[in-house]
Amino acid sequence: MSQDMPRKQRVVSWFQRNLVNPVARPVVGHLPGQALLETTGRRSGLPRRTPLGGRRDGDTFWFVAEHGTRSQYVRNIVADPTVRLQLRGHWYTGTATPLPDDDARARLRTLPTLNSALVRLLGTDPLTIRVDLDT
Repeated sequence: MSQDMPRKQRVVSWFQRNLVNPVARPVVGHLPGQALLETTGRRSGLPRRTPLGGRRDGDTFWFVAEHGTRSQYVRNIVADPTVRLQLRGHWYTGTATPLPDDDARARLRTLPTLNSALVRLLGTDPLTIRVDLDT
């Protein structure tokens, strides 16, 4: 991992990648307030799945990336905004858009409480992401 990355982000990313995500991936897309985001790897072209929390509002899903543009899945979104999202066991396709002008901390107040608390606690540079789901 890059030494340019803040120490807090290095620790959180290691913990999530090696301990949390392998356990969460199989179940998180079935739980209320949780989703499994599938992006396309910007270098490999392979599907990359990331568990996260957020909220669906009609044909839009909102979440906050805790490390902003330093998150690998956000970099993948910037390279290819077409994503898939598993919500309550169903897969949806959509287009993800980072919203740097949105107040991510205010957005967190509208999202599931536990996930928002973790993003505030562990995050280094929160960034709102909107996913417009295809219907």
